[in-house]
Amino acid sequence: MQKKTHTSFRILANPSPTVHPATHHTKIQTQIFFRLAKQAHREIRLAKQLEKWKTLSSSELFVLRVLIILYIQVASKKSSSTVVPATQIAKIKTPPVQPVVKKEKRQSSSKFNLANNRELQKLLALKDVPPGEQEKLFIQKLRQCCVLFDFVSDPLSDLKWKEVKRAALSEMVEYITHNRNVITEPIYPEVVHMFAVNMFRTLPPSSNPTGAEFDPEEDEPTLEAAWPHLQLVYEFFLRFLESPDFQPNIAKKYIDQKFVLQLLELFDSEDPRERDFLKTTLHRIYGKFLGLRAYIRKQINNIFYRFIYETEHHNGIAELLEILGSIINGFALPLKEEHKIFLLKVLLPLHKVKSLSVYHPQLAYCVVQFLEKDSTLTEPVVMALLKYWPKTHSPKEVMFLNELEEILDVIEPSEFVKVMEPLFRQLAKCVSSPHFQVAERALYYWNNEYIMSLISDNAAKILPIMFPSLYRNSKTHWNKTIHGLIYNALKLFMEMNQKLFDDCTQQFKAEKVKEKLKMKEREEAWVKIENLAKSNPQVFQKRSEAEHFNCTLDTAGTAQKEQKKDRVIVRRKSELPQDIYTMKALESHCRADDLITHDGH
Repeated sequence: MQKKTHTSFRILANPSPTVHPATHHTKIQTQIFFRLAKQAHREIRLAKQLEKWKTLSSSELFVLRVLIILYIQVASKKSSSTVVPATQIAKIKTPPVQPVVKKEKRQSSSKFNLANNRELQKLLALKDVPPGEQEKLFIQKLRQCCVLFDFVSDPLSDLKWKEVKRAALSEMVEYITHNRNVITEPIYPEVVHMFAVNMFRTLPPSSNPTGAEFDPEEDEPTLEAAWPHLQLVYEFFLRFLESPDFQPNIAKKYIDQKFVLQLLELFDSEDPRERDFLKTTLHRIYGKFLGLRAYIRKQINNIFYRFIYETEHHNGIAELLEILGSIINGFALPLKEEHKIFLLKVLLPLHKVKSLSVYHPQLAYCVVQFLEKDSTLTEPVVMALLKYWPKTHSPKEVMFLNELEEILDVIEPSEFVKVMEPLFRQLAKCVSSPHFQVAERALYYWNNEYIMSLISDNAAKILPIMFPSLYRNSKTHWNKTIHGLIYNALKLFMEMNQKLFDDCTQQFKAEKVKEKLKMKEREEAWVKIENLAKSNPQVFQKRSEAEHFNCTLDTAGTAQKEQKKDRVIVRRKSELPQDIYTMKALESHCRADDLITHDGH
């Protein structure tokens, strides 16, 4: 019976008769060779699997060996040829611009240590076993949930076992929520271990570490691909902490400083859903474990220090400030010195970071909470704000004005007197700002009744500071809305103290007259200097010499240009300094040609 030979084997073992065997490989193009070699490579594997390779002849086996070598070489050449050389970039035509399509939400995954054995066995439901066996089954389910899965490189892998884990987590959440006396002492280490295995991992690198600041309204956050499981783990751990059966004295053996430090590191996650769960989880731990409170505050301080003075990049600053807002609210009076240092050395320097807009509402809330606790901190806080006041970033300036108004809403009149002069000097600059939003936000202060009462009590100091800026911009500012707000502020000042307003008006006019006189004196001084210079007898001589020199330069320049046109370009020789010894040596020097006779003797 005749052996059956594969198509590609026959073609390559018996080349076309029209092509000479010696030039066979040079005539066939690389693409055809690659396609045939690839097909033969597949058929080799198939033949090995079916054990048909034993039926091939010696010539076919030889061709197969050659094919394998060719396949590897051609495949490597083809992959390398796809890289465009740098010199050919200009020759490539630009493809047509594609229509802008809204990007899908970006997903990334942290670095999980995936389990080798991921085949989970579906266990019985907790409600279907006797109460005496529920604890053992509960621990089995907790250990089962320590198995980690891949959600990025192969999202469709292990779908059955992923569902088993998800169902187990959901069941345990319901179990500890609706049942009492189920959190026994052996459960604590298992719960903490399960949470640590699932949560404490290496976060993915930042999607934009050094670029523009994140804008919550414009930018899409990077979401965690493994969130279907992470969310349930967070929910379970929160229900565990909030359960009436939870005993901190037992849990403190397992929820320690190392656990808290690893939890704080997760606040740099780019997924806002995870940061929200972390915020609640850390707040519950702070409330339950008194011995960890000072350590938590210290580590949050360290995160802030690193953010302010080193990286200027952290995703969880807003959430950490939100936690601190509730912590500050619970501080006992009088405030400890460490809390005051935290305000002055940590919270206030946070105002100078370029990404302030991401966390400013939470920061302003913390600052106001401190001032409500201790009004004597008002002066250093306001002076620090004026120190960090933005010079060129108008949106940031609006944020400072918002925060300053919140501070003025809670300020004591006795503290207001200490800061009103530098404060209103800055407000006068804001009213004069060409950025209409800055000027508008500053003028809205005159709509605040409490601030107006403070101004009224100290009008004699404030009106002279504010009047020049208000009066000047009522006529010169480009925005009509600002004109209306300035007229409103001037009207309120007029109603507040008519005599003082008139005095300020007269003083402003007198200052304008003085300014005009000063300008006139300056102009007259310059005219006098010019006249003295003209009356100097040397002035005309110097001027004529200068004109003559310029004329000479022009003539010489023209002559040089004409000479350059006619001059034959020759090699320039160096000009040696005149040295008598050098000149004598050159004169006494004889060339070697002069010493040799023409006949060579």
